[in-house]
Amino acid sequence: MPSCSRPGQIRHSLYSFEQKFWARGLNRVAGVDEAGRGPLAGPVVAAAVILDRSFKIPGLNDSKQLSPGKRENLFAAILESAAVGVGLVSEKEIDKINIFQAARLAMKQAIDRLPKSPDALLIDGRMKMQTPCPCLEIVRGDALSASIAAASIVAKVVRDRIMMAYHEIAPEFRFNEHKGYGTESHLACLEKKGPSIFHRMSFRPIMQDPSGGLA
Repeated sequence: MPSCSRPGQIRHSLYSFEQKFWARGLNRVAGVDEAGRGPLAGPVVAAAVILDRSFKIPGLNDSKQLSPGKRENLFAAILESAAVGVGLVSEKEIDKINIFQAARLAMKQAIDRLPKSPDALLIDGRMKMQTPCPCLEIVRGDALSASIAAASIVAKVVRDRIMMAYHEIAPEFRFNEHKGYGTESHLACLEKKGPSIFHRMSFRPIMQDPSGGLA
């Protein structure tokens, strides 16, 4: 089974990687990205998106460069016009297998949950995935590929909605504000209250030291 290759250092338009596969007759090109590798709480979520060749979605960009409102609008447009698969690995599973393996597992789930098997894959970052079809790993792919940008938006919106739901259960942690990332207010709350059931116990500074405090 082939592994992903990596592109050379060439400037591209947002659809250049997709067009190279399309020119080879590989029409179902899936962009794959994840959200939530860095937070101290919550799942890691991945998305795989196959864009319609005949319909370009205006405004696609790396999800981190978009406002929450813009992400929500693009999320709706992507679901309406593209094929989408989503994968999720919980904070408990992250603690068992580590965050890198969890992110890769979520990506595999997302690919497997596409309504149709992809002909080719464009994957953000360097995930060293074994794939049955041609695949490119693209560092900062969410800013270089329309399909990966779309996947980044879907993964981010889905994960943010999960963290909003966690906020309803544990409002003292203000997951609605920081989405589980290690902000100053989040760390202060952890120091005062200790971790919730939604925290990743294998992550510093949540991992306890021998004295029982935060590491």
